[in-house]
Amino acid sequence: MATTNNTTPAANAPHFPEQVTGMYILARALENVGIKNVYGLVGIPITEAAYLIQGQGIRFVGFRHEQQAGMAAATEGFLTRKPGVLMTVSSLGFMNGLTATANATVNCYPMIQISGASDPTMVDMNMGTYEQLDQFNTAKPVVKAAFRCSKAEDIPSAVARAYRAAVSGRPGGVYIDMTTPALGQIMNREDAEKLLYKPVDVYSPVAPNQEAVDRAVEILTSAKHPAILLGKGAAYAQVDDKIKTLIEKYNIPYFPMSMAKGLMPDDGPLSALSCRSTIMEKADVVMMIGARLNWLLSFGKGKWNPAMKFIQLDVEPQEMDVNVPIAAPVVGDMGLALDAILAKMEGAKMSADPAWVPALQAETKEKAVKFQARLTANKSAMPMDHWTAIGAIKPILEANPDIILVNEGANTLDDVRDAVNMSLPRHRVDCATWAIMGMGIGSAIGAAVGTGKQVVAVEGDSAFGFSGMDFSTICRFKLPVTVIILNNGGIYNGAGEPMDKTTDPAPTTLDINARYDKLGEAFGAQTYYVQTPEELTKALTESIASKKPCLIDVQLAADSGAESGHIGYLNPAPLQEIKV
Repeated sequence: MATTNNTTPAANAPHFPEQVTGMYILARALENVGIKNVYGLVGIPITEAAYLIQGQGIRFVGFRHEQQAGMAAATEGFLTRKPGVLMTVSSLGFMNGLTATANATVNCYPMIQISGASDPTMVDMNMGTYEQLDQFNTAKPVVKAAFRCSKAEDIPSAVARAYRAAVSGRPGGVYIDMTTPALGQIMNREDAEKLLYKPVDVYSPVAPNQEAVDRAVEILTSAKHPAILLGKGAAYAQVDDKIKTLIEKYNIPYFPMSMAKGLMPDDGPLSALSCRSTIMEKADVVMMIGARLNWLLSFGKGKWNPAMKFIQLDVEPQEMDVNVPIAAPVVGDMGLALDAILAKMEGAKMSADPAWVPALQAETKEKAVKFQARLTANKSAMPMDHWTAIGAIKPILEANPDIILVNEGANTLDDVRDAVNMSLPRHRVDCATWAIMGMGIGSAIGAAVGTGKQVVAVEGDSAFGFSGMDFSTICRFKLPVTVIILNNGGIYNGAGEPMDKTTDPAPTTLDINARYDKLGEAFGAQTYYVQTPEELTKALTESIASKKPCLIDVQLAADSGAESGHIGYLNPAPLQEIKV
């Protein structure tokens, strides 16, 4: 009888190590640092990497344009204090995304841009390879840090170091040049896994020195007309309770910059939001928390009290003495700085003039009455102007404070910022320091994905034009985002006349008859075309209740809005007929 061999053929077959590529290592490295979302647009050489990223349970949000994907990543970074990640293809895809990464660096948002790149040895020799561009050296001057991965073994370290660089100290945008050799390199899985690690202490807070704290407290407590200026750095730091304690315990009036609105309630009893000019002229000590004396604040000069003493809390020492001397620089982590200041102030008495706060409150009350009159002055006029439309939007947004407001445009930006009171921190996102247009739709997506909250984006028609096609991304991912377009048919307004003898439109003219709601229909959104405040109120109420992608096209008069540079002859304009 023949003997039986119980060994299966598979057991006798030769064993080969399982192999992976650099793209897999990248996906695992992103998972190891805790990345939950990646925003981008696929193509050579990153398409497979995007699938592998999804395979790690990371959400890949695909866009129509890299700049908008970058704006989404930067917005997530600002709102969550964790780097948003942008992934792009090489060459011009990289350049499109770099706009957002540079903007993130200037505005101190933690963000990582990862771009596929040509073989650097071929780029260095100018061989004319596919999409040849020295991306690494192009990015370096405009980002906080840059790394190039020439081989797969570099990837885990590059991702970990990029994360650390993005969030530590003053946050900013970081670039990783992910070359095709690194992405395509094949390794045994066992060897690849040995490269992977989870970095520890990616953000190590540094406390300010006690001497700086003592000096700041002495100056603040001796002030007759003190004020606190809140910047978006204060909102980003998420030290809300400490700021609230400092303001309320010591009865110090405050005024916020645009993206710090809601850190303390805009309509709170100590809010001096309407008294900016008075603060500049009459305050003798201003404590700046996460704010900079740049063009938005007249560089600390001009109308500012020449005897002003500034206290500045910032994590970055190079922010001190920019434009004007800082009497009390406090350099360090915002939370630790406020802890030290509050501890030093315990039991201290303020020397403030008892008439200071009541005077600001009286001015605020008087201006509020005038402002309300502006919102209702032309309520019956048709077509609507900006103020009439905003008068309908304002009470709805204020009644839904947990909705994140994204806002951009010219008049649309300025007027909504001034009109809509915020009561919660990190619920307003706009174009910030560089006043960059075209951030709105991307930021709305980043806010919705990064926080899970509802978003309303109030856009001028010109601003919407930069990013309108990515409304399709809102619809594709079924995000709870409502986009409101205030259409006055132009940049500033649609009533401009060309300067020379031409049949072409004026440089500032767009299309007063555009039906942006039809674009929303094309992507399956819930849409509205509104011409009256009542219609706008109904549309916005329904949109918020639906928690679905919605687009509201708000028809304004062509002569609504003014050129913001105050070029006189561009502002007076006749009302144009609106064809429906």
